[in-house]
Amino acid sequence: MKIIQYGAGNIGRSLVGQLFSHAGWEVVFVDIDTVVIDALNREKRYRILVKEANESEIQVTGVRGVHGTETEKVISEIATCDLLSTAVGPAILPRIAPVIAQGLAQRDHPLNILLCENLRGAPEIVRDALMKALPADFPVHERTGLIATSIGKMVPIMPSEVRERDPLEVWAEAYNRIVADRNGFIGPIPEVPGLVVRGCFEAYVDQKLFVHNLGHATAAYHGDLAECKTIAEAMKIPAILRSTRGAMEESGRALVRLYSQELTETDMQEHITDLCQRFGNQALGDTVFRVGRIVLVNTHPMTG
Repeated sequence: MKIIQYGAGNIGRSLVGQLFSHAGWEVVFVDIDTVVIDALNREKRYRILVKEANESEIQVTGVRGVHGTETEKVISEIATCDLLSTAVGPAILPRIAPVIAQGLAQRDHPLNILLCENLRGAPEIVRDALMKALPADFPVHERTGLIATSIGKMVPIMPSEVRERDPLEVWAEAYNRIVADRNGFIGPIPEVPGLVVRGCFEAYVDQKLFVHNLGHATAAYHGDLAECKTIAEAMKIPAILRSTRGAMEESGRALVRLYSQELTETDMQEHITDLCQRFGNQALGDTVFRVGRIVLVNTHPMTG
């Protein structure tokens, strides 16, 4: 089984690449970063440092790369893959659609595409871009599964000296889940540990946006006022912990009422407790600046 991972950045390597490699898939990264792609093809592996109280290392193997400008190679990989995933960001997503479209045109069977973008409306954006790039009679809806996802994994900014020493090394927390929209798939859903499919997907998108992101932003903004450098440092201050948890609980109660068939108060409280613990992870070293630098990205309803 082969997955094409468009985007060899932090989420692509620390989450998607890790989960599918460990499930026995070949992972082919597509990116325009020549240094990263060359390193992937040279090493055929990379390491993830799990930043917890007791740091651990994960080796990800069975990987290689294709440079994003090598269009014919990318098209050939898409034509023969079993799944495609993207983690490129909202600005780049429509720009890779024409190449994906050419790969689709060479296939004789459907392709599912995991959109790991935390972007509301990502399936519609990609579908529109594909339809513009393909002939009018191409059955996009029947041949393409466009799957929205919610990504909650926290990855800090890598120190420049680490990137220079090893461009493939990535730091991340232990949390490893891709929450995916069950209704976006065409045909069988891959059985990959960590790929969690949900029918009422909107509940988990809103939970990520209005609980996780809201709490993260609250900790960052209060932490900045308190002159804290990291989110973990901010979460040590009782008043900030109370404000952060209080904001998440207030929003969480509303979501439990809105999605009463999917979310429970008990599960929400457990989720909030887990988030508070993750925000307080000193080893992760996640900075107030990284989390709080763009207010609208943290809380805008189009992202998450």
